[in-house]
Amino acid sequence: MNAEQRLQAAGIVLPTASSPASHYANYVRIHGFLFVAGKGPAGTGGVKPVGKMGSAYTIEEGYAFARQAGIEVLAVLKEALGSLDDVTQVVKIQGFINAEPHFDQHHKVLDGCSDLMAEVFGEKGVHARSVLGANSLRDNLPVIIDAIFAVAP
Repeated sequence: MNAEQRLQAAGIVLPTASSPASHYANYVRIHGFLFVAGKGPAGTGGVKPVGKMGSAYTIEEGYAFARQAGIEVLAVLKEALGSLDDVTQVVKIQGFINAEPHFDQHHKVLDGCSDLMAEVFGEKGVHARSVLGANSLRDNLPVIIDAIFAVAP
């Protein structure tokens, strides 16, 4: 099964790619790689989540937000490539978690995005990653994720 088929089988409908929040590109494609700018969760009903992990949200809610942010990344990827099947490897996922100082489960939050990539891309979705705690993020989002993909020429 290819990535587009896996996406459909999972019942995931990609939204229109969100616009950049400032003066930068949603993605840059160069030398066989596609770099996707940081994306946050879309939220529900047009209301984006705000707040910190460890006070406003549970690990399970953070996992869902990271999955939503991953779907936003996939929407940019689809816009850039036309088909997710042009991804030859998910190279790296980097997550920024808006967290209280005592919060130490950042990796469990970012699993929401990592699990999504494996679900959609299979073995090609297994990637390197880093996750960082932040004392603030733009618009007080709980999670922002950026990503690097190897893509077919």
